[in-house]
Amino acid sequence: MIAQVVVCFFVLIMSNIAQIVARLFYYYYFCLRLGEHIPAMKKKRIKTLSFMKDIAWSELSFGYMPTDYNVRCCYRNGKWGEIEVCSDEYIKLHMAATCLHYGQEAFEGLKAYRCPDGKVRVFRMEENAARLQSTCRGIMMPELPTELFEEMVKKVVRLNQEYIPTYESGATLYIRPLLIGTSAQVGVRPAEEYMFIIFVTPVGPYFKGGFSTNPYVIIRDYDRSAPLGTGIYKVGGNYAASLRANHLAHEKGYACEFYLDAKEKKYMDECGAANFFGIKNNTYVTPKSTSILPSITNKSLMQLAEDFGLKVERRQIPEEELATFEEAGACGTAAVISPISYIDDLDTGQRFTFSEDGKPGPVSTKLYNHLRGIQYGTEEDKHGWTTVVIE
Repeated sequence: MIAQVVVCFFVLIMSNIAQIVARLFYYYYFCLRLGEHIPAMKKKRIKTLSFMKDIAWSELSFGYMPTDYNVRCCYRNGKWGEIEVCSDEYIKLHMAATCLHYGQEAFEGLKAYRCPDGKVRVFRMEENAARLQSTCRGIMMPELPTELFEEMVKKVVRLNQEYIPTYESGATLYIRPLLIGTSAQVGVRPAEEYMFIIFVTPVGPYFKGGFSTNPYVIIRDYDRSAPLGTGIYKVGGNYAASLRANHLAHEKGYACEFYLDAKEKKYMDECGAANFFGIKNNTYVTPKSTSILPSITNKSLMQLAEDFGLKVERRQIPEEELATFEEAGACGTAAVISPISYIDDLDTGQRFTFSEDGKPGPVSTKLYNHLRGIQYGTEEDKHGWTTVVIE
């Protein structure tokens, strides 16, 4: 009897040991097999993350987000130096630099688009280079060669390609070229040394609603720029001059302020930091003025309007003519087109309405969709406006 109990106990122990060994062997084999796949899984994930940053692209605002690299080039001893790649967001600057005291500062704005064909395109680089050169001539800074400008744009986009938002997320990679006078002096004269920097940041729509109508308001108490002044140049001082009026417009519930000409206060000038256009009688009308920035977007829209069979007029637009426009919009790199629902003149109590149902007009919509299609490579680029920077 005792022998039988001992035998049964021994068999039970051995059975348990066998099960334990079997389980250990199973777990070992499973982990071994899983281990064969883990490196590949890690590599695949790393590859994905290295291609695109994990960012909620569709939720981006039009603001600054740090990226990995910027590119720089310095002007010393009468010539431009070599391109430098930098990961530092800050610059070391002398306290007497001319950019700080006498406004020797210029900048540009353009965008890179991730397209449905997998390529990345930049829109009208050579036009931005030409406008920067015009600004340089206007405020006595050395002109940056077009070839150097384009090389630096391509380099900074490629270095930060992980930050280029996905197609149709409503976001893009904003490119900000900046040129500043850096040499120290207290006398009012041009600097001898300069630094050119380009940084990039992913941005969402300039206005929260994207391509939707917005109300504007005429502000008479402030001027953004004056005839024959620096209004035609892209310098920071022009934007500083608009901050007060822009703040007042927002306080009153408007998307942006509208300026009349500084000399007579009779003609339409600019919509905040954007150009204005109106549509009537199959004609695209936009102001001609010596105090507004020549918008590259507006230049492109004028060409597309002609392509569509519209007549294009660049001329003075009296305020009272607003009542005759069927559509109106503000245009620029940031917003592309911001259709205007109405413009209020608070001094006269008059409202000029361009959208009865609150929706963008048909011509503005057609122009917007076609221009965006060119930028994203889904429409024919017959004018050669885009440059593929990443295949």
